[in-house]
Amino acid sequence: MTNKHLPGMVRVRGAREHNLKNVDLDIPRDALVVFTGVSGSGKSSLAFGTLYAEAQRRYLESVSPYARRLFHQMPVPQVDEIDGLPPAVALQQQRGSPTTRSSVGSVTTLSNSLRMLYSRAGDYPAGQELLYAESFSPNTPEGACTQCHGLGRVYEVTEDSMVPDDTLTIRDRAVAAWPPAWHGQNLRDILVTLGYDVDTPWRDLPKKDRDWILFTDETPTVPVYAGLSPEETRRALKRKETPSYQGTFTGARKYVLQTFANTESASMKKRVARYMVSNECPVCRGKRLRAESLSVTFAGMDITDISRLPLARLAHTMRPYADGSAKVSAKQRAAHPEKLIVTQRIAEDVLARLDVLLDLGLGYLTLDRSTPTLSPGELQRLRLATQVRSNLFGVVYVLDEPSAGLHPADTVALLRAMARLKEAGNSLFVVEHALDVIRHADWIVDVGPAAGEQGGQLLYSGAPEGLKKVERSQTRHYLFPDGAPPVRDVRDPAAWLRLRGITRNNLDKLDADFPLGVFTAVTGVSGSGKSSLVSQVLVELVARGLGQEMAAEPEESEELERTAETPLEGRIASGLEHVRRMVRVDQKPIGRTPRSNLATYTGLFDHVRKLFAATKTARARKYDAGRFSFNVAKGRCGNCEGEGFVMVELLFLPSVYAPCPVCAGARYNAKTLEVTYRDRNVAEVLGMTVDAAWEFFADEPALYRALDVLREVGLGYLRLGQPATELSGGEAQRIKLATELQRASRGDTLYVLDEPTTGLHAADVERLIVQLQKLVDAGNTVVAVEHDMRVVAACDWVIDIGPGAGEEGGTVVAAGPPREVARSADSRTAPYLKRFLGA
Repeated sequence: MTNKHLPGMVRVRGAREHNLKNVDLDIPRDALVVFTGVSGSGKSSLAFGTLYAEAQRRYLESVSPYARRLFHQMPVPQVDEIDGLPPAVALQQQRGSPTTRSSVGSVTTLSNSLRMLYSRAGDYPAGQELLYAESFSPNTPEGACTQCHGLGRVYEVTEDSMVPDDTLTIRDRAVAAWPPAWHGQNLRDILVTLGYDVDTPWRDLPKKDRDWILFTDETPTVPVYAGLSPEETRRALKRKETPSYQGTFTGARKYVLQTFANTESASMKKRVARYMVSNECPVCRGKRLRAESLSVTFAGMDITDISRLPLARLAHTMRPYADGSAKVSAKQRAAHPEKLIVTQRIAEDVLARLDVLLDLGLGYLTLDRSTPTLSPGELQRLRLATQVRSNLFGVVYVLDEPSAGLHPADTVALLRAMARLKEAGNSLFVVEHALDVIRHADWIVDVGPAAGEQGGQLLYSGAPEGLKKVERSQTRHYLFPDGAPPVRDVRDPAAWLRLRGITRNNLDKLDADFPLGVFTAVTGVSGSGKSSLVSQVLVELVARGLGQEMAAEPEESEELERTAETPLEGRIASGLEHVRRMVRVDQKPIGRTPRSNLATYTGLFDHVRKLFAATKTARARKYDAGRFSFNVAKGRCGNCEGEGFVMVELLFLPSVYAPCPVCAGARYNAKTLEVTYRDRNVAEVLGMTVDAAWEFFADEPALYRALDVLREVGLGYLRLGQPATELSGGEAQRIKLATELQRASRGDTLYVLDEPTTGLHAADVERLIVQLQKLVDAGNTVVAVEHDMRVVAACDWVIDIGPGAGEEGGTVVAAGPPREVARSADSRTAPYLKRFLGA
C-alpha cells in the first residue's frame, strides 16, 4: 500500500523475527484480529515476537532506567518499521508462580478487597481492637500464625521418618536420613568409638540409645579408627593408638534441619526434605493466621473459611450485601451506619469482579487455590478477567491461545469477555487454533503455508470470508469444511477396567468404567473433575496396582511450601489383569535447563554422536561418542562451556545473550567441529529442523524412524537442539508421546494423555489422531482428557463428566460411543459433538 499512515490501522513493514520472511502487513485497530496457521508457522513470532515486543520497547523507553529493571524485557524485534501501534498488554500461556503463597486471590487482587472488608466491616469480638488489612494476610508478620509462619503446616523430624526400615543395623544404614558416602560412614565410625552397637537391628537397640543417636544436640569430637571392627576399635582406644582422624558427631535430626536450612544445593535440600513429616499446624488448624485475625467474621465465616468457598458460592454470599438486602438489625444499623456503607461498596466491587470470573467458567476455583496448581489456561483467564474490570481504553491486548484447556461451552463465555474489551475501545490480537474463536474474528491473519523454514509467509490478511479463496492456506479447509466427517466404525472393548468409590476433589464416591483395547475420550466443562478422574485417580490406582513407580516431576515450589498430598480414596474392582504397563504422557517440561533438548530427550542424539564417532576422522583421532556431547568438557567449547552463548549484563536494558565469541554459537571446540558426517559437523546437525534431519538421515533406519514419528505428531518444525525451556506444554507432551511411539509395543499398555491437542492446528490434530489410532490398533488402550471435538469424534468411547464445574460436576453424565453421547440431553458436550458429527 502506498499510504504510509492508514487511519485506524497498524502498519508493519519488513518483519523478519524467527522464520518470518520479510512480512508486510496492515491490520485494523479496535477489532478482534486472529492470527492463524499450523503449529510453528510463525504466527506467534508476528503477534508476540514483533508486535507486542515493539509496543513494550516503546513503552519502556518512556520509563526511567531504574524502573525498566523490574520488567521482563523482550528482545528488540527484527522489523523495518511499525506505525499506528498502541500500547500493548500481553496475556500469555505460562505456568503459575512457583510459590504456593501466590493464589487465585492474589492474582485477581480479590484477597486485598476481602482483607479490607474484614478490617473495616467485619464482626469483631467484644473489646478487640480494630485490625489493619495486613493482619488478615498470612504473608505478613502482622497476620501470619507465629507457630507455622503462615504456611498452615508444621514440619517435624521423627524416628519413623528418619529410620524407615527398623530391621536394618546402623552399619547397614538404618538411619537413612544421614548423608550418603563418606560423611555417613564417618558418623557410623564415630558411634563405634562412642561404644554404640552398630551390628544389632535398630528396633532391638535400647530406646535411650536410639533417642540419643537421632535427637541429641550434643556434638562430641572423638578419635576415629577407620576400617577397624568394634572389637579392634576398643583395643585401639585402650592402647591410646594414633587415630585416623578426629571426628565430630551430629545427631540425625540436627543434620536434617541444618542441611535443609543452610544448603545451597537443591538436590541436598530435596533429599533431606524426604525425612521431614508435615502435619497441620496445631495453633491455627491450617488456617495460616493469628488467633485475633481468625476471631473476626463476616457472614458468619472467618477470612480463611470464606477464601475456601468456590467462587460461585462466594458470589452468592456477597450478593445480599452488595444489593442491600442482607439482614441487619436496627441496633447495628444505628450503632455503625458507616460500616454498612463500607460493606456495600466493597461487596459491590467484589461481586462485579466475581461475575466476570464466573462468566469465564472459573466458578469452581477458590481464592486460596495456589497458582502452581492452576493450568496455564486457567491462569490466563484469571488475568483476562482483571483486564476486563480495569476499564483501560485504546490498548492492544495480545493473547496466546486463550481457549487452550477450554470446553466449547466455556469458549462462548471467553468470546463474551473479549467482546467487552473490544467494546471498551481496545484492540485484540489473538493467536488461536480454536475454530470457534477464529469464526468470531473481525480480521484474520493467516501465516504459513507450513511450519519452520516452510512457513513465515503472509498467506492472507482480511475479513474471514476471504480466506475461503486462499488455496495455500491449511486453515481454510477446516474453517470452511466440505461436509460432515465420514462415519467410522467404533471398536468393541476387549475388557473393562472398573473403578469404584472414587473420592478426590469434587468426585464423591464415583464409580467409573474404562473400556480396554479402545480409544477413549474423557470430556466435560473446565473444572468438571475429568482431570481428577484420569490424570490423578486412574493413574495413581493403576500405578499402585502394577507396582509401578510414577516418576515424580521436579517441583518448582519451595519444599516447605508444598501443599499436603490428597489421600487417595477408591479402588480398582476388576480389569487390572488386562493391563501390563501404563504410560503417562503429560504437559510437564522435558527439562528445566537449555541443556535439555528434543534430541537428548528422545535418544536421537545418542545415535547422532555414534555416527560421528564412527567417521574416519574421529577414529583416527580416537574420539568416542562422548566427544560429541556439549555436556562433556573434552568436546565442548571451553569459553561458553557448551551453552553456545554468553550473557552480557546491561544494567538498565534487557540482558543480551550474545553468541559465544570463540565458538560463534556452535557449542563445540574447533577440533570437534573439524569432524564431519556427510559434510555437516555436529553443531550443524543440531541446528537442523526435524523435517530437514528426516531427509538428511534417510539412510539411517534408527534415526529415520524416530524423526518420522516426530513429524507425524506435528513437530517437524522444531530444531533438534531446541532447548527444553523454549518448548510449550503441548510440544513437550508430543515429544514424550513420540518417544513412546518409537518403542516396539507389545500391547496391553495403557496410555494416559491430558489434552494432547493443546497448541495444535486442526491439520496437526488429524496427524496426531492417526498416531493414537495406531497405538490402539497395536493392542493398547488410549485414554485422553480432551476438549477438541475432532478428537472426541474419532474415539471409540466417550465418558462425559459434569454436568457443571466444581460442586456442580463430578458425576458421569453420559458414557458410550460418540454418536450415542451426542444425543444425551444432560451433557453439555453433546450439542458441540453433535454439530461436529453432523448427526
